[in-house]
Amino acid sequence: MTRTSQDMDLTGKLLIAMPGMGDPRFAHSVVLLCAHSPDGAMGLIINKPTSDLRLRDLLEQLSIAPTGQTRNLPVHFGGPVEHGRGFVLHDRGYQSTLTSLEVNEDFAMTATLDILEDLARGTGPDRALLALGYAGWGPGQLESELAENGWLTCDADMELVFDTPNPAKWEAALTRLGISPLMLSSDAGRA
Repeated sequence: MTRTSQDMDLTGKLLIAMPGMGDPRFAHSVVLLCAHSPDGAMGLIINKPTSDLRLRDLLEQLSIAPTGQTRNLPVHFGGPVEHGRGFVLHDRGYQSTLTSLEVNEDFAMTATLDILEDLARGTGPDRALLALGYAGWGPGQLESELAENGWLTCDADMELVFDTPNPAKWEAALTRLGISPLMLSSDAGRA
């Protein structure tokens, strides 16, 4: 039985960019899909920290005072859409007082200021990944990219998302599928 885009829901899954990805912003990217429906998809790149921005810098820009409890987390390039908008991917043990999107049984995402205030006080989520911007796809766009072998998919888990060092996440995600990066070709096949 063939699945159609209407019944495919990859919410909470990881997208792993294939070599030869046409868009250099997504080269060797690992994206956690926060929402996927026939209307489109939205996710955060989880393995591309910015080189010069950390949580404390972001708090300073937003006039939020850090405390001794503030972790100095890196800020990631979450994707090319709305670069100035911040998102926090986190464990489900934390719930925003305003609103959090429940991704699946393990992950949630919050895009409201209260989570940054909680992180500054040390009362935020135990596990968190900060991102500026997001990756977005219109209706059918992600399904088309998947059909053209632009992405592989695999299950997301807390260890890979939060504990694996950023430079190792792409290879670790491939390894979970039993694939060696050395076996992948940057040339997409056409039948």
